Amino acid sequence: MKDIVEEFGNNAGKIWKELNTHGPLNEKDLIKITKLSKNNIYAAIGWLARENKIQLENNLYILGETNLTDEIGKNAGKIWETLEKYKEVDISSIPKLTNINEINVYNAIGWLAREDKIQIKKGLLNTMYFKIQLKNPPSKKNNLSF
Repeated sequence: MKDIVEEFGNNAGKIWKELNTHGPLNEKDLIKITKLSKNNIYAAIGWLARENKIQLENNLYILGETNLTDEIGKNAGKIWETLEKYKEVDISSIPKLTNINEINVYNAIGWLAREDKIQIKKGLLNTMYFKIQLKNPPSKKNNLSF
């Protein structure tokens, strides 16, 4: 079974290929051409944004230097902080915990996946229930005073 983070990278490659072939595309066309789910599209866009390869102009995705860094990067930071606090979180609860909408959550998860900072596990019976956690949680430094 493919690792989910690896799958996000493969999906980013599909989107890059289609944008390179067809030029600017909207979300609906990306879904139709790639046959990816919306959430997989959003995660792949986050991945490509972290690689500085995609931008959004007038609801069209275009290859080029990204203009998505501020929003996706900020949301990735919020998710990182949430994962530090809770250690492992059901992906569907992240919007409520972070006050970030679902689209932006998946963009930020794609960003964090590209940075190799998260692990994503499928739930029981291989359902679409995902748990997400930091790949290498920061260690707590001993705070000794003498």
